[in-house]
Amino acid sequence: MAFIIPRKRIVTKEDLDEFLTSDAYKDYIKYIERLNNSVKNLKIDSDVEISENVEKVLCILKTLLNWVKEIPPVENSKSRFGNPSFRVFYEKVKNCIPELHKELVPEAAVNEVGRYFYECFGNHKRIDYGTGHEANFMAWLLCLEKLKVLDISDDKAVVLRIFVKYIELMRQLQFQYWLEPAGSHGVWGLDDYHFLPFLFGSSQLLDHKYIKPKSIHDRDIVEEFSKSYMYLACIKFINTVKTTASLRWHSPMLDDISACKTWTKVNQGMIKMYKAEVLSKLPIMQHFMFGSLINFQGGRPLTEEMEDECGHVHAHVPEKKDVYALGQEYPDCCGIPIPSAIAAAALRNNEGSHKPRPIPFD
Repeated sequence: MAFIIPRKRIVTKEDLDEFLTSDAYKDYIKYIERLNNSVKNLKIDSDVEISENVEKVLCILKTLLNWVKEIPPVENSKSRFGNPSFRVFYEKVKNCIPELHKELVPEAAVNEVGRYFYECFGNHKRIDYGTGHEANFMAWLLCLEKLKVLDISDDKAVVLRIFVKYIELMRQLQFQYWLEPAGSHGVWGLDDYHFLPFLFGSSQLLDHKYIKPKSIHDRDIVEEFSKSYMYLACIKFINTVKTTASLRWHSPMLDDISACKTWTKVNQGMIKMYKAEVLSKLPIMQHFMFGSLINFQGGRPLTEEMEDECGHVHAHVPEKKDVYALGQEYPDCCGIPIPSAIAAAALRNNEGSHKPRPIPFD
């Protein structure tokens, strides 16, 4: 099999529409849905089988957690935007891809699989992170399955051990380097950064006798059960970094979802939302990459030289504003950079002030 370094191919709405009917899309969403089903009614600390290869993946993520500790943020206390030290971390991961993967995948596949891996931690130019980067991590896991490193018997461990460890790493990166939310809407009202912990987390709670969707408003329940359920862990994270108002104000979509009577309805809605608000959004899927393992021959292959600083392709017309994607919709991410709520909270603490500092578009 000839491996290919993944490249972006989605530029226009027509490219995206073609992707949404492709085998690559079907493979990806089928994998997400399968993982979602595998963790129904299971806690994060439920007893699951840990295979040798799952342990190898966990070791990689633990190595990166240590690197975060070894790469401190530079002095940037007057800014609420991303810390430049993130680029040092990103380059270290990128340069160490062969070493990190040497016991995991065939040498010939390292460059293809590794591209998804180092692109799953955020954008090194903009120092931001969003659902597109999260999707790269899932694409990396899907590639490992296609290479038979992981299989369906690992599904529970993939979510409850590997994905949870990835989220732990991402929280460290977000707090350490103040990663900005990618795009001007974060993740459409769920979390500034993530979507899938809410999807998998609602599956974990599917038939819980006592914890209901409305329980997210009970801080005692959130505090007590956040270590067992991803959904509640995300609510705790939001409550930690957005302390100036209630969940109803800063996370209206989560507030609306909490009115659902059952977790089954929440979970079904999350799957529909992921398809519609992540996989069907051009500003996100423009960043998705395709190689031989996740193969899509539609669209057009792009190189990094074709992209502007934001990571999108723009057609520049003299004496006119940029025309995005050959005359199509203008991407959210090309607007004003959005400062991190984590950064704002940290600055408030450092200044010893309880007066709220407004966060644009938050």
